[in-house]
Amino acid sequence: MLTKQQTVRTALLEALPLALAIAAYGLSYGVLATQAHWSLWSTILMSLLVFSGSVQLVIVAMFISGAALPSMLITAVLLNLRNLLYGAALADNLAPASRKYRWLLAFGVSDESFVLGNIRYQKYGADPLYFGVVAGTFYSAWVVASYIGAYLGDLIDPVRWGLDLAFPITFVALLIPALTHKPIIATAITALGMASLLHHMMPNSEFNLILTGIIAPLVGLYIARRSHHG
Repeated sequence: MLTKQQTVRTALLEALPLALAIAAYGLSYGVLATQAHWSLWSTILMSLLVFSGSVQLVIVAMFISGAALPSMLITAVLLNLRNLLYGAALADNLAPASRKYRWLLAFGVSDESFVLGNIRYQKYGADPLYFGVVAGTFYSAWVVASYIGAYLGDLIDPVRWGLDLAFPITFVALLIPALTHKPIIATAITALGMASLLHHMMPNSEFNLILTGIIAPLVGLYIARRSHHG
């Protein structure tokens, strides 16, 4: 059984590569928010309270396009609905933590922490400490990078430096080894197919990500239930 120090060290080492990619993504968000004429502190406050790269980037884009506040709020809720599925899947992993700490860990649920937490759970069983360190590392990287991006503003061009590609490339590299079970494979294939089809039908629409993020995990859950009852 690993000691707490070993768990923390392992979590930091395994989270670091993805944290760097998240930081690159955070820089992009900070720069874009500044270009949308958001103040430095409003940009940072959103990262502190929301902690969702996809939501924050989409909201900035909608703000620039002149979308109404209700539309932005509805979009944010829809984009984060997948976190309910993540939370349900991580429930057993976080169960040993006390109730007050579970609320804090729930705030750290994201695409990246879910993948690492789920892989850890499959290998070693429930480990809320590992998940907490991973989530805290990602949160710190996101907030600090958002600040740097907002502070530097127009001095950085995310597209020119390839910062917009750093996160998806790293995340895909992390996700591939996890494709070992039918529900996960079904989710990935559905997401790929839906994203490609919707992009062809509705290029550059923010609803592509929303629909894919909702339907693909539901397909995975359906396959999982069929496998369980079968």
